[in-house]
Amino acid sequence: MSHQDHQLPHQQHVEPQNSAQPAKPTARFPANLFSKGMDNLRFRSKWAELNGAMGDLGTYIPIVIALTLAKDLNLGVTLIFTGFYNIITGLIYGVPMPVQPMKSIAAVAISSSNEEFGIPEIMAAGICTGGILFFLGITGLMGLVYKIIPLPVVRGIQLSQGLSFALTSVKYIRKNQDFLKGKAGADRQWLGLDGLVLALVCAGFIIVVNGAGEETENDSHNREGDQVDSEFHNENSDRRLRSKLWKILFSLPSAVIVFLLGIILAFIRQPGIAKQIRFGPSNVNIVKISRHAWKQGFIKGTIPQLPLSVLNSVIAVCKLSSDLFPGKDFSATSVSVSVGVMNLAGCWLGAMPCCHGAGGLAGQYKFGGRSGGCVAFLGAAKLVLGLVIGSSLVKILTEFPVGLLGVLLLFAGIELAMTSKDMNSKEEAFVMLVCTAVSIGYNAAVGFVGGIILYLLLKLRNLSKSENASHGNCFRGNP
Repeated sequence: MSHQDHQLPHQQHVEPQNSAQPAKPTARFPANLFSKGMDNLRFRSKWAELNGAMGDLGTYIPIVIALTLAKDLNLGVTLIFTGFYNIITGLIYGVPMPVQPMKSIAAVAISSSNEEFGIPEIMAAGICTGGILFFLGITGLMGLVYKIIPLPVVRGIQLSQGLSFALTSVKYIRKNQDFLKGKAGADRQWLGLDGLVLALVCAGFIIVVNGAGEETENDSHNREGDQVDSEFHNENSDRRLRSKLWKILFSLPSAVIVFLLGIILAFIRQPGIAKQIRFGPSNVNIVKISRHAWKQGFIKGTIPQLPLSVLNSVIAVCKLSSDLFPGKDFSATSVSVSVGVMNLAGCWLGAMPCCHGAGGLAGQYKFGGRSGGCVAFLGAAKLVLGLVIGSSLVKILTEFPVGLLGVLLLFAGIELAMTSKDMNSKEEAFVMLVCTAVSIGYNAAVGFVGGIILYLLLKLRNLSKSENASHGNCFRGNP
């Protein structure tokens, strides 16, 4: 009783079971929720988190440019909505959960005329895809799918997506790109403000700063070096200086530096950009979607996009997040609902259909993103740009050196592909590689189906072998 009296001195004569207990949950719930949200947004390392925010731009910028130029996408509205999504997902998940364009819908839109697949069809496809994912999430069906899909098949999808990013990045670096037509042009020149030499130098710079991602080893090396330097200060002053210089180099935000270099070069390549910028947000209007647009959007956009969204935007993201961030296992239900809500909200107003993606998560992790603050910072930057200059931003992005985008995309793709290194048997690796080959050669949906069939056939074969072995033991008189 004395302990309870100490907790509630002003209620010493009141029965504690009737007064103190009911008030605790309602008093603590908002505070705990706020505290958790703030912890999710807290930077683990200032420069590393800012650097990680740039890791997803290699896929985001080219698709946004293409849709804006080819389909008159409202870039200002897209920036505002995707920026808001970034902030909310960072607040909820506490990891650099990306917000990426729906690539299959974008590909169909870029390759079609405005009459066949314009803005109404794009938004209809995004709404239908989001609605289906939302339904799969709230009913728990997505969670069931996540549990029953074999790991080698998931790894196959991740490896195929990572290699696809890497192959695309090499095209960006090697050849000039016409995003308006979605085609590659002539070979890129060696010299120039968007030449091969510039891209290779930037790639080398990122490799020197970030290495292969073994930041723990680098940190321990630096700590050991500092300890040795402190013990032998007088004899090894040069070594200590070199150690500090390397430590500064390893801490540089390489992706931020490369991106800022690209912005500077964009203004140098086209000095008249500044005069074309118009300040103020873009106009926001509800997109009018006809019955024909709904039909075309669903058939041409939703049907090819849905398998990719289920596999790469939900299942692969959940698996990758558990690999990269132990203890932060997100349910497929939550991620599926998140993708659904984003598109059910924004597409009605002309925002680009978007989703989460394993490639974006891997890219942001590669460059140092470890918290929700990483994507929240990126979201805040998008919000500011969307509100201040709106669709005028496309004037700058069209002059951004595409080779530098290729460099950022290359490391994001390689990081995603490297998650497949945990296959522990030849059988698992066999399933993964077949799934990867079919996904790259055809598409992710066919690769997924092929991987599942192959996995089941191998399990059936192993079951038959074990039954035959048990029968053989019985005939020989063994139990």
